[in-house]
Amino acid sequence: MTVFEKDDKPGGILRYGIPDFKLEKWVVDRRINLMKKEGIKFITRVDVGKDYKLSKLKKDFDAVCLAVGCRDPRDLNIEGRELKSIYFAMDYLTKANKRIGKDIIESENYIDVRDKNVLVIGGGDTGSDCVGTANRQGAKKVTQIELLPKPSLERTNEYPWPVYPVLLKTTSSHEEGCVREWSVLTKKFIGEKGIVKKAVCKRVDFSEKDQNGCSIVKEIQNSEFEIEADIVILAMGFIYPEKSLLIENLKLDSRGNIFTDENYKTNISNVYSAGDAHTGAKLVVSAIYEGRCAAEAINKKMNYL
Repeated sequence: MTVFEKDDKPGGILRYGIPDFKLEKWVVDRRINLMKKEGIKFITRVDVGKDYKLSKLKKDFDAVCLAVGCRDPRDLNIEGRELKSIYFAMDYLTKANKRIGKDIIESENYIDVRDKNVLVIGGGDTGSDCVGTANRQGAKKVTQIELLPKPSLERTNEYPWPVYPVLLKTTSSHEEGCVREWSVLTKKFIGEKGIVKKAVCKRVDFSEKDQNGCSIVKEIQNSEFEIEADIVILAMGFIYPEKSLLIENLKLDSRGNIFTDENYKTNISNVYSAGDAHTGAKLVVSAIYEGRCAAEAINKKMNYL
C-alpha cells in the first residue's frame, strides 16, 4: 500500500488546513506513524498526474484510489478582485501552518497580518479558523461577514426534529476577538496603489421566497457601508476538485466532482475515488468513512478479502 502526497508531509487538510489551536500536529503524526508500522509507504512531494502519470500508476499498481480532496475555492468575482492582499483561505492557512511547523517558506510568500485590519468573507468553520489565526498573528482588527442571515440560538420550526438544525456557532476564535456581521453582500473592493483598502458592502434581506420555497436575496436600499481591510481572506467554501492532469480523463458528476458507481469505481478500470473529491466538500469524518468503504470495495474486487 503506497500513499502519494504532493505536499512536504502527509496529512492533507488535517496538517495544512486546520490550525494547531484546533488540531495539534502530533495527533496527525501519531496516526501516520501507526500506518507506517502497518506497512503503508508514504511518498511526498509527488504531484500525481504531473510528476507521475495516471497511466503509469495503473501499470505499477493493481488498483488506484483518488482521494485528492475538493480544493478549488469559491471565488468572488466583483469589482476590485484583482487588487493585491486578497487571498483564498486555504492559501492563508497553509502558509501559517507551514510556518508554525517550521517548514521552509520564502519570506515574501508569507501572509503577514500583524497590525492590519483583516476582513474574512465567509461565516463557516474555515472562516473561523482564519479569524483565530489572524488573532494569533497580531491583527489590529478582525471582521467576519456572512451573506446568509444570522442563525438562531435554538432549533426553530423551520428545522423540526430530526432534521439537522442550522444553529449559531460561536467558536473560541470568535470569543478571542472578532466583529461578526450577517446578511452582508460584498459589492466591490477599493484599493490604493493596487492594494486593497476597503470593501464596499450592502445589507440584504431573505424574507421573500420563490415558487419553490427558496429564499430570494434582496438588497436593502440605502444600506451600503464600508469595511476597512488591509487584508481580505475569502473563506466561502470549495466547489470541486482542482482541475488537473490527474482527473482530465475521468467522468465528473453534475457538480464537477469525480463520478463513481456504488462501489466507488470511476469510469476508468481499477481506478476508484473517495472523500471530498467524490462527494464534494464535507467533514473529515465523512472522508474517513468514504475511505473505509472504498478500501472495502477495492479489497473485494481484488479478492483480498
